[in-house]
Parts: sequence; structure tokens; C-alpha cells
Amino acid sequence: MTSLSSAPSLQTSTDPLQLIDVDHVRFFVGNAKQAAYYYASAFGFEVAQIADLTTGNRESAMYLLTQGNIRLLLETSLTKDGQAGREASMFGDGVKDIAMTVFDAEKAWKQAIKNGGTSAYEPRVYSDASGTVTMAGIQTYGRAIHSFVSRTGAYALPALKQGGLFMPGFKLVEGFALNDFNRKNPCGLKYVDHAVGNVELGKMNYWVKWYEEVLGFAMFKHFDDKDIGTEYSALMSKVMASGNHLIKMPINEPADGKKKSQIQEYLDWHNNSPGVQHLALRTDDELASITELRRRGVDFLSIPDTYYEAVWKRVDAMLTQHGHSIVKEDHQRVKDLGILVDADDEGYLLQLFTKPLQDRPTLFFEIICRRGSQSFGKGNFKALFESLEIEQERRGNL
Repeated sequence: MTSLSSAPSLQTSTDPLQLIDVDHVRFFVGNAKQAAYYYASAFGFEVAQIADLTTGNRESAMYLLTQGNIRLLLETSLTKDGQAGREASMFGDGVKDIAMTVFDAEKAWKQAIKNGGTSAYEPRVYSDASGTVTMAGIQTYGRAIHSFVSRTGAYALPALKQGGLFMPGFKLVEGFALNDFNRKNPCGLKYVDHAVGNVELGKMNYWVKWYEEVLGFAMFKHFDDKDIGTEYSALMSKVMASGNHLIKMPINEPADGKKKSQIQEYLDWHNNSPGVQHLALRTDDELASITELRRRGVDFLSIPDTYYEAVWKRVDAMLTQHGHSIVKEDHQRVKDLGILVDADDEGYLLQLFTKPLQDRPTLFFEIICRRGSQSFGKGNFKALFESLEIEQERRGNL
């Protein structure tokens, strides 16, 4: 089943947990310099800023990558005992922190702790003559955390969006050839649409309750194993959303099937620990973005031709039923690019999923374009799972 929650938001204008934006997504990686080049080359990110030995950082190297309102912070350890290095060895490259901009990071952290959250780290203040960045973190599922970030002066969010410095200790990157290339050949990615977490069997409802009680989120949609499954594997998912629906956090757990689900495969290769399975990045033009990403060599899941034999009838019937215009994108180009299409009572969406971004079958990206629909492609789940199962079988993990 799928349902839309009518639960009232716990967030108000005076709530310290009122969220302003996804401040950044921090990755722990084995080699930030090489990872930055990969995301710039494959996905069109600008390597905008750096904090490393040359800026006085003796513990880690951090690269800030930007595209639209997406900010990825890649961090690698410079010492043998560094946390990023230990986790990269344990889990592979992946998401450590989905950080959220708030009005007052310390107050948000205190409220989350009061609500039952566990501290990941206490408030830290980074300041200089230009302004201040305050950060504090709470632990969520597995290795993942949420940082609260508040900014003042030259580090305020509007300035950051205009190319200002991320925080004290960073410097702008100059003369990086791929930045100029990416400005001339944009991939069109705008912002983080949602971030999906994989948790152990039986833990989905625990984390649903945690997001409700600790952060004041509400359930946005719910999918069970009848919605997301094939003959061989299945999963269950609940989508949690902040009060203003700015941040959506689907939570997946495995479901019983004849063979191993993609969620269990993720857990097996993620040191049996929950974590962020994928980031969905929004574009306003799915065809243009996928065309450019494919040109750059991004490896996407393959969608069988049989999918397109039924999809248009299903999608157009749904749109017509609810008084919406049919899909405007060229149907043949959609098929040629291997893009998935789905519709609901609000409109339609286009989406496509990359294969894992590293050797371990863990983190991947989704590229999504919304034409009214605020759902997650329920009608595509079967085709998507069949494609995933083909890849799992190739890896010997089905």
C-alpha cells in the first residue's frame, strides 16, 4: 500500500529544529583528491573549495563540490588514526553526514537531545573576522549522522550559495580545468531531492519513530513488499519528511523473498551496518541531464525494452484520469536513454539510477525530474528491481 500521512508537523516558526536547507552532504572517502576529480568529471560538479595541508589542516583534506544548490563535502584522513580513514576502510567511500542548515545549531542540537537523540559531537564554533559557522551533530542509523549548521556574516547561507567560503579554513580553488569545462557543459543537477537509508530487518519502524520524535518529521508515504518486490526479492520503505517537506528521508528495510534483496546486499557489503543507500539529485530536464551524464560515461542501470511496451499506456491513463497533460518529453528519446517514467494524481516524474559509485555495491545516485508528482516512482519498482537483480546476479550476490 501507499499512503499520505495527515499527521500535523511538530515544527513551527519558533521551533529550534525548523530546517532551512540541506547545508551539505559529507562523504568519507579513501582519497578525496581523486574522488573530487571523479565527481567533477562524471557528474559535472565544480571543485569549488579546499581545506588541506596548504590551508593549515593537518588532520584531513576536504574538497567542497558544488552544482546548483547541491554541496558535497569529500573528506579523507591525512593521519593513520583519522576517523574518515578508518570508516573508509570499514565501509568504503560513502555518506557520513547529511547536514541541515538551521537558525541556531546549538539550540537545535539541545532540542534533539532533549527529544531523545544521541549526540554525535557537541557544538563547535568556527569563526574569524568574516563570520561564524556553528555545527553540532546527532547520531542516526548506523554510521550516519545529521549535523545542524548555523551561519553568520560572510559564511551565511545566501553568501555560500553565491560562491562564498564554506567556513573558516577553506580557500577557493582556482585554475582547475574541469570547472571551466563543466560550466560550458552543464549536467543540470539542482539540489538534493531525497536521501535514502537502508536499515536492518525489523528496524524500519524504530527509525520512523526516531525521526518523528527526535526531529519532528512526519511520515510522507509508505510502501510495503507488495509495492516493492519481484518473484525473488522485496523491501519495505517509509518516507519521512520535515515539517516543510524540505528534507525527505526514505527508510528501507529488507523483506522476505526467495533470494537476497538489494537492501541485504547493501548491508552485507557495508560491514553489516545501516547507512545511506542513495542520494536523489533533482534536475529540471531529465533528458538533457541523462544525455550529458551518459556522454561523460556514467554507468546507469539497464532497463529492459519490455518496460516501454506498457509504460506509456499506464502513465498516460493515470495523468488523463486526474486531469493532467500527458508526458511532454519525446517518448523515443526517453526509451533510448533508458529513463523510467511514473505518474500519480499530482503529475508525473522521470528517474534513472546509477550503478554503485564504487567497487562495493553500496552507494549510488538517482537522477530525478518532477513534473508535479511528489512520489517516488511506485510504478517503476518492479522494473527497477528486475534490473537490480540482474546486476546482483552478475556480482554473485543474489
